[in-house]
Amino acid sequence: MALLAMVLATAPTWSAPASATPLVSSASGRCLDVKGNVDTSGTALQIWTCNGQANQAFELTAAGELRTMNGTRCVDASDNRTAPGAPAVIRPCDGRAGQVWRENGDGSVTAASSGFCLDVSGAATADGTPVVLWTCNGQSNQKWSTATTPPPQPGSGPCDLYAAGGTPCVAAHSTVRALYGSYTGSLYQVRRASDNAVKDIGVLAPGGFADAAAQDAFCAGTSCVITAVRDQSGHGNDLWYQGSAQVPGSSQSSPAKATSESLTAGGTKAYSLYINPGNSYWRDGHLTGVPTGAAPEGAYMVTSGTHVNGGCCFDYGNSETTRKADAAGAMDAINFGTECWFGGCSGGGPWVQADLEWGLYPGGSQSWNPNQRAFTGKFVTAMLKNNGTSRFALKGGNAQSGSLTTLWDGGLPAGYSPMKKQGAIVLGSGGDCCKPGGGANLSAGTFYEGAVVAGYPSDATDSAVQANITAAGYR
Repeated sequence: MALLAMVLATAPTWSAPASATPLVSSASGRCLDVKGNVDTSGTALQIWTCNGQANQAFELTAAGELRTMNGTRCVDASDNRTAPGAPAVIRPCDGRAGQVWRENGDGSVTAASSGFCLDVSGAATADGTPVVLWTCNGQSNQKWSTATTPPPQPGSGPCDLYAAGGTPCVAAHSTVRALYGSYTGSLYQVRRASDNAVKDIGVLAPGGFADAAAQDAFCAGTSCVITAVRDQSGHGNDLWYQGSAQVPGSSQSSPAKATSESLTAGGTKAYSLYINPGNSYWRDGHLTGVPTGAAPEGAYMVTSGTHVNGGCCFDYGNSETTRKADAAGAMDAINFGTECWFGGCSGGGPWVQADLEWGLYPGGSQSWNPNQRAFTGKFVTAMLKNNGTSRFALKGGNAQSGSLTTLWDGGLPAGYSPMKKQGAIVLGSGGDCCKPGGGANLSAGTFYEGAVVAGYPSDATDSAVQANITAAGYR
């Protein structure tokens, strides 16, 4: 370990030339990367979370050289081997045939000497996956682009990353942490039973984690409920419990208990929004920046695979302003639960699906998507994005480590183009739940954080947000 530390301490720090750019894998949103950020001849290439370093900066010259490491090294096709599977490496630029590359219109990069493509081995998406030379097949793990989300700066949050990618948050909610690096406001409001007094719970530091000690002190000797989850985006899209003065309606709804689940994030104590049947939250956000109609939209949430059920419907995202099931496409919300409405489900769930109204969709139709999988871990990242007219994508992952899995990326279901979003925000219920005058609310689920964004986020942005989530230290 001492020798490794010495090597790392003396490794050169490279500065990328202005003409060099990252090459981003279309399959994962991770960057082509010289392993270890060293210039040693024969060092292999891999994919890694984009970080802006020179070992992730590449320049295709007029001579066909793919230069990196401040232009001092060239990507080399491993001595022109004729069988697929050889590693792509770097060597001093010397004009050999194995250092000539061609960038193709479909995003692939081929070795002129063999015709093999730069390929992320095994179509994997994790940091450290080797990049090899493989027979060109048109798959996304052989496609590269120069579009990337700028690397996160120290103290940045998911909504800073979305903004950097051109898809700003229009609603941002969490009982655990700030979702902007500079946010200093309230995260949520609690009400205690002893005197019905309320208190807003803020953060310990700008861009930091919840001040759970303030809640503990306020609720000592009595019980508390969470009455509102504050919007951090500046659009005023606070989520109030259904049945409150702000969201009048069903007598069957009540606020969630504030102390049902504690956790650790960022090394400090926090509380989740622990939703049981009868709890749900809502905001009529259609005048405050939330996309409507066919406008593109994205959303994510961190939830849990250990507190779920099959009741309708543990959703987070865009919903009806009427709180009625108005039409196909009137909703665009992430659903996480064990509901399987149309048959053919694999395993017991829970699954990341899209609640688009008049149906929960695991993919582009009412039949089960074979790429779907259950997420049963304690902390789960769930993502949905929808361009409003032709395409939507679902992703899921472990919120403690690793990358996202793409569960669906394709066409909208029949009858859902164009979308007809109304711009309200729902959490913990379906769009037609808890409407004025009645309505049941049967879902169970856990909410730690989430956001709704305007626009269709790039895969690189999705990956950057997932990296930020895993770095938050949910335990």
